Amino acid sequence: MTDSPAIVLNNVSKNFRDVDAVRDLSFEVRKGSTFGLLGPNGAGKTTSIRMIVNILAPDTGDIRVLGERASARLKRRIGYLPEERGLYKEMKVGELLLFFATIKGMEPPDAKRRIDDWLAKLQLSDWKNKKASELSKGMAQKIQFILAVLHEPELLILDEPFSGFDPVNVRLLKNIVGDLKQRGTTIVFSTHQMEQVEQLCDDICLLNKGKKVLGGNLREIKRNFGPRAVKLDYQGPDGFLDSPMVKNVTRFSTCVEVRLNDGADGQELLHSALAAGARINRFELVDTSLDDIFVSTVENS
Repeated sequence: MTDSPAIVLNNVSKNFRDVDAVRDLSFEVRKGSTFGLLGPNGAGKTTSIRMIVNILAPDTGDIRVLGERASARLKRRIGYLPEERGLYKEMKVGELLLFFATIKGMEPPDAKRRIDDWLAKLQLSDWKNKKASELSKGMAQKIQFILAVLHEPELLILDEPFSGFDPVNVRLLKNIVGDLKQRGTTIVFSTHQMEQVEQLCDDICLLNKGKKVLGGNLREIKRNFGPRAVKLDYQGPDGFLDSPMVKNVTRFSTCVEVRLNDGADGQELLHSALAAGARINRFELVDTSLDDIFVSTVENS
């Protein structure tokens, strides 16, 4: 028997002053998966997350989290990193982490051990006895991340988790998220960084104007969109590029990237190049990027 989903939204809607923030939204998050909740600003992502963690209640529809209806008692099983973050600035970092750990039901000895482990992992051990007000923005974000994971939640929800981080710390956080998934944690995150979604997510749900416009397994979605570009390294005539199949051409030092029109077949372009007398040194079909899928779907929804 397969595990029940970690999250189920069934026909959920939420309205604010006659504005439909979320409209008839349904999706499931598989246990142990990494799920991307995507969409442009104002699409309904944060409202959806706040309903999942029981900060907001839906006007209509049903939400199940870890097999139960969303409720306050589930908070100990959930870790949540909100997009809008804040710390008690006059508290020392170690004291602040211990305070929130006890709220999550952790015993002080265990909490202190985990706090030291996480501070070391995120290179913040030297800041344990300093006030939160002394932290840089990036350090404060790391402390917020520790608050979300310290109690080892079954479900971790991250709203724009990499915002404001430099590339070194983005890589550090991505590796940690990957480790948590390997341990069985279900992870939901919302971000505008499509490259990060492609690297981390198994499944996605794309929202626009409060409605789901695309969802499912990321690999299958990309496969359904098909290759939309070809990378070519060739010698000889390039008249074959002047073709109805070709949308545009970007020239690089070692190759050209040919973006194809909808319905065009890259293999036909290869045959045209050979027929024109070009010598092909490299031919590579390039999958449609999630960024292209995102923009195309939003524009057409």
